[in-house]
Amino acid sequence: MVGQKLKVAIAGLGRMGARHAMHFYGLTPRADLIAASSPEQKELDWAAEALVGTRTYLDYDEMLRTEIKNGLQAVVIASATAVHAEQAIKAIKLGLHVLCEKPLSTNAEISQSVVTAYRESQKTHPSQKVICGFSRRFDASYRDAHEKMTAGLIGTPSVFRSQTCDKLDPSGFFVAYAEFSGGIFVDCSIHDIDLALWFFGEDSKVKSVSAVGITAVEPDLRKFNDRDNAVAVIEFYNGKIAQLYCSRMMAAGQEDTSEIIGTKGKLSINMQPQTNLVNIYENSGVRREIPPHYYGRFRDAFIQEANEFTACCLDDTEPPMRLEGAVNAVRIGQALQESLLSGKRIDFDEAGNRLEEPIRARL
Repeated sequence: MVGQKLKVAIAGLGRMGARHAMHFYGLTPRADLIAASSPEQKELDWAAEALVGTRTYLDYDEMLRTEIKNGLQAVVIASATAVHAEQAIKAIKLGLHVLCEKPLSTNAEISQSVVTAYRESQKTHPSQKVICGFSRRFDASYRDAHEKMTAGLIGTPSVFRSQTCDKLDPSGFFVAYAEFSGGIFVDCSIHDIDLALWFFGEDSKVKSVSAVGITAVEPDLRKFNDRDNAVAVIEFYNGKIAQLYCSRMMAAGQEDTSEIIGTKGKLSINMQPQTNLVNIYENSGVRREIPPHYYGRFRDAFIQEANEFTACCLDDTEPPMRLEGAVNAVRIGQALQESLLSGKRIDFDEAGNRLEEPIRARL
């Protein structure tokens, strides 16, 4: 609708929530950030200065009850992962549009409950939009690669190789976070899993998964059944495979790269990470700086996500992705985490049911 602005509230004002808030506050022309909630008073104090005019709440439920009366139309869920699903469902049941940070939950069944609530709500709110924020789908380079692949440039895509590698944080943040993250595959590789489903087709069926991992720099991660480096292979029934690598120990900065290998060529994204086009010439050689964290690499994608979400809500167009894909990504991530810990390959039939007897043993 021309001239209309989407009235948005945000839940969670931590590191990622604050970024989303700034995007909807000042970088999404068709959105009006009217409210924000956080259980942390210091985060609300920040919002009072940075988000002038935005009403703040210590309680999420109170924000929903009050702001519905003020015309609230959409909620961005950027709070702790443990409450993503609960907060999303509450907003969905009120008929509000929802953009939920990934993952919907660290558990596939809980994630599915969000989809179930959405489909039920659509019976009375057919124009309602709910998406999960897989930011790489909004990145210009990934979109260009996907368009080229779809146009047939590399023939039939057959192998997908991708990695999410965080810069080493010596503070021990990832050890404390591991208690709630769902594990390195659900937290880190969830983006790569989603990309594999995007490039290979949303309806791709997983045939088997296997994974191995180590604790190279953070042995305390084992207390939470996690690792700081892991490698996985996902085999699909359509004759395609994905190879994933995730890490918490990169020395130079964030290294998120992907390759799509087809029968007639290959596409690669960000294989030589760099912050900008500046080369630094020193007596030890020539080097480039790379982004220090995930947001540094994908800031523009997050802003694009905010604008496209707003547009599809206002214009009643199709969401840029299916919510069911977010559940599939978590389900695969959970299986990889289990394989990582057990050392065993996990097999599935074409209906997605787990097989107790390995496929190859039965052939």
